[in-house]
Amino acid sequence: MKTLSIQQPWAWLIFERGKDIENRTWNTNFRGWLQIHAGQKYDEAGAKWVKSTLGLWVPDAESLPRGGIVGTVAIINVVTKSRSRWFCGPFGWVIDPIKVFACHFEQCRGQQGLFEYPERVAA
Repeated sequence: MKTLSIQQPWAWLIFERGKDIENRTWNTNFRGWLQIHAGQKYDEAGAKWVKSTLGLWVPDAESLPRGGIVGTVAIINVVTKSRSRWFCGPFGWVIDPIKVFACHFEQCRGQQGLFEYPERVAA
């Protein structure tokens, strides 16, 4: 199954705070189910931005699972403009909020770009 590595707390924000756009510097033609891999790195600057700009509480690095599959989402579109508070571009991968669900944590190595990982988490 297609899988994408995302640094924490961004992966957590998708599943717990309704982050409906995943910003990327590159476009994709991929649409459909995508496993989310939480990378080992924690984006401290991003967490501070979310707290100060959006006023949302964000867990610290030690509180979040890292280095494994944390859930599955449906990518339904890619946009270059959006009214979503999460969009900063240049490409926004639109996540269908109705089809987002978190699953158990499964340890695995991440990779850059979209990569194939066995479908163990998604139903």
